[in-house]
Amino acid sequence: MNTPSPSPTHRPLRVVVAPDSFKGTFDARRVAELIGRGVTEAAPGSDVTLTPMADGGEGTAACFTGTPVTLPTVTAAGRLTQATYQLDTATRTAFIDVAAASGLPAVAGTPVPLTGDTFGTGVLIADALSRGVGRIVLALGGSATIDAGTGILVALGARLLDSRGVPVPPGGRGLAAIHEIDTAHLNPALAGIELVLLTDVTSPATGPQGAAAVFGPQKGANPDDVRVLEAGLSHACEVFGADPLVPGMGAAGGVPIALTWLGSLLGAGATILPGAPVVADSLGLPELCRTADLLITGEGSLDSQSLSGKVVGHLVELFLSHARSPETGATQAAPAFGVVSGRAQDGIKEELAARLEPAATAIVEQLPQPSDSDESLVAAGRRLTERYLKISTHQG
Repeated sequence: MNTPSPSPTHRPLRVVVAPDSFKGTFDARRVAELIGRGVTEAAPGSDVTLTPMADGGEGTAACFTGTPVTLPTVTAAGRLTQATYQLDTATRTAFIDVAAASGLPAVAGTPVPLTGDTFGTGVLIADALSRGVGRIVLALGGSATIDAGTGILVALGARLLDSRGVPVPPGGRGLAAIHEIDTAHLNPALAGIELVLLTDVTSPATGPQGAAAVFGPQKGANPDDVRVLEAGLSHACEVFGADPLVPGMGAAGGVPIALTWLGSLLGAGATILPGAPVVADSLGLPELCRTADLLITGEGSLDSQSLSGKVVGHLVELFLSHARSPETGATQAAPAFGVVSGRAQDGIKEELAARLEPAATAIVEQLPQPSDSDESLVAAGRRLTERYLKISTHQG
């Protein structure tokens, strides 16, 4: 490394803490708070900015400005539950996680790959419509369903009928039987609504990398189930006029299949976007990266996927974009990039360092196992900061 100290003595150390959640242990806000506490312990007086991140998976809605709205709905299995979304009245936008109502944790003991549906998410959307929103931003990660988004349509008043005019069964098992979409009783508040679909994967709807083949087993599907779901998703793409190979069409069990059709029907369209860049922009992270001495991010498991469209990977790209000279495109001496993880795949630390070299110093802090205590994250923030200070002092 040949990175000089980026932190002049006349100003406080500037640290941005922008982690993803550690699924099943800490949400992103708690991770950021604990790491930030460790930073200030190691460098009192530091200018620490906490920006909890998400990539279109669970926890994404909470990253946006708004007021939490909690209401009764149902899980993917149809059981009563409560779920929360964010309502931004200033922009008339609702930010909703599919995982809030239709997520895996609620059905972890009894997965429902063939029968689970997104009706509960549709209930949240209907509630937002009743409050006068003009835009729905739906984060698709973490779903327990493979229903092509049909449960959402039904909750919004559509009827999915078979060749006899009978409503098809809910979930992925019923997809292959859809013959007609009856929109006579579609929620009138949908008129003109803009739909934005945030994905944390680029999977197509069908095929060996599609929703059934890749995510079906994670949602409890056996090989026979996967074949049923694959056939159903393929038929749903035909019925709804969706291109199954569009990146992200397979997110959340193919939710974009039905919702891109709905967006076209409404006239305002439905846009599929990668979640991490949208969240980062909303939090002002591009500008924060421009002035930070140390950027700390993290996630529960650091692996090759982390560097491809997930929170860590997107922040690496942001960091590098501000380390390149606008005149020559060459990398400049830049600050440090720290990552906290619960687990780290073999070779990933070296891959991260190679990606950043020579634009920044890469520092990876792996938590001891088990790592479910607050102190483990405080200590990680403290150690990362101490390592950065040691490096910058040596290089300065």
